[in-house]
Amino acid sequence: MSALPRSYNPFAEDEEEDVAPAGPGGAGGADRQRYLQQEVLRRSAATADSTTRSLSLLYESERIGVAASEELIRQGEALKRTEQMVDKMDQDLKTSQKHINSIKSVWGGLVNYFKAKPPESKPEQNGAPEYYANSRLKEAMMSSKEQESKYQESHPNLRKLDNSDDDFNKADLVSSGQRDAYPKNQQLRAYHQKIDTNLDEMSSGLSRLKSLALGLQTEIEEQDDMLDRLTKKVETLDVNIKNTDKKVRQL
Repeated sequence: MSALPRSYNPFAEDEEEDVAPAGPGGAGGADRQRYLQQEVLRRSAATADSTTRSLSLLYESERIGVAASEELIRQGEALKRTEQMVDKMDQDLKTSQKHINSIKSVWGGLVNYFKAKPPESKPEQNGAPEYYANSRLKEAMMSSKEQESKYQESHPNLRKLDNSDDDFNKADLVSSGQRDAYPKNQQLRAYHQKIDTNLDEMSSGLSRLKSLALGLQTEIEEQDDMLDRLTKKVETLDVNIKNTDKKVRQL
């Protein structure tokens, strides 16, 4: 009888010798740890790039908002000029009606003589009307214009080709208390700090965009009121012109 057990496998010893140790301290564990580190760095870099692109889009939206505000203010100036022209035409028309009444009869001339003169409009200075946009819009525009340099820096076609080294150098400038909150790896710490900075800038940018939107809304409402007022003046002027033309034809 053989002393070997019934379940003995003569090839088991060879298989056990060929298997490499896969414990925490083995080569497999080191490769796994190195892969995880690279994956964390890759994801952190992608997140930092994503927040940078979002911040660039936010600056661009802010720039478009400022341009829209400036165009709206120019529109308000045009409405103001139109309203002044309509007021001037209405005043001239009243003067014409006064002369027509004087020509038609002596009684009309006496009435015009004792009748109070219509108030004269103030002359325009250098042909430019005085128009002031609402203060909320002005403050929002000033705040957003101060970020124009950041827009230039963040724009993909305008910013420097490589600023990653600067980001890593800035990571060493944080205080000791802030440094404890970030990972010890220098490259990973730089990514985390950049993400936090971008998020803070995005929060401020969204606040400025909100101020611009509220200012634009107020300005549009005020110009709507001006349009309604101008429409009524034009309708009244049209009726007066027709009446004056009718009186002239009756002379």
